[in-house]
Amino acid sequence: MLVRLLYASRAVDTSAEAIDAILVQSRLHNPLCGITGILCYGGGIFLQAIEGGRMAVSELYGHIQRDPRHKDVVLLDYEEIAERRFGGWTMGTVNLLKLNHSILLKYSEKAELDPYSASGKVSLALLEELMATAAIIGRA
Repeated sequence: MLVRLLYASRAVDTSAEAIDAILVQSRLHNPLCGITGILCYGGGIFLQAIEGGRMAVSELYGHIQRDPRHKDVVLLDYEEIAERRFGGWTMGTVNLLKLNHSILLKYSEKAELDPYSASGKVSLALLEELMATAAIIGRA
C-alpha cells in the first residue's frame, strides 16, 4: 500500500550546513526504505512530501516529529495513492531564493512560503507546480 504524507515544520538551525545535513541524511536513508519525495525550504520553514509504503512513511514521519532539528511539525495531508508523484526523487529540493515569487503568490496571501496558513491540497499543488516549472534541484 503506497501513501503520500505532506507536512510542514520549522527549522531549529537555519544555517546552510544544518539544512545540507538533513538533505544528506534523507538521500542516504530514504532509498533503503523505499521512500521518495520532495523538500521545499525557505524562510526557516520546511514543506515536505514523502511517499512510500505505509509503515515506512509512518516511521519516517515519527522520526521527523522527534528530530530536534525540527519544531512545530504539522501534518498537512495524508492519503493512499495508486502511484508515486515523486517516484524519480530520493529527495528533491527547491531553492526559494531563486524562485519567481509569483508562483508562491499564486498559492498564498503573500509571496512567501507559509504552509501553516494553507490547506494540504494547496501546499501539494504548490509542490507540483514547482516540480513542473523545474524549480526543483537535487533530483538524486
